[in-house]
Amino acid sequence: MTLAAWLKNEWIHEHQTSLQEVVHLLALIDRDLRDCKNTDLSADWRFNIAYNAALQSANLALAVSGFRAGRESPHYRVIQSLGLTVELDSKSIAKFDAFRKKRNTSEYDRAGAVTEIELEELISFAADLQKRVFIWLKNNHPEFVPNDEG
Repeated sequence: MTLAAWLKNEWIHEHQTSLQEVVHLLALIDRDLRDCKNTDLSADWRFNIAYNAALQSANLALAVSGFRAGRESPHYRVIQSLGLTVELDSKSIAKFDAFRKKRNTSEYDRAGAVTEIELEELISFAADLQKRVFIWLKNNHPEFVPNDEG
């Protein structure tokens, strides 16, 4: 499937990004990768913060590709889009989707749902995804690389 097919299915919508939006998303990712390491917070909350860092990396790739998620299952769509934007492998996408489900449990259903091992795994995943998306950005969309980053 392609992003054009996703657009036709209304899973995503056209979006014109800007350097300013990219700068803001990069700042959100940096903030969340820093804040998720704050051991004064619960593992659940740190997990949610790390999840947001990874999600914003995926949002950045989708935005730079000219799209944003539709209203139906937006987190799921953004995660799945990584295969079409930065060509993330299906195993990594499945892992990210498992993190999404765990985040939903810890956010809405049950406190104490996240283990330290799961937290560390997600923090590592989010940091790796940030690097991958930034390399993809530099190689494929250098016009969106902030001057101080390039």
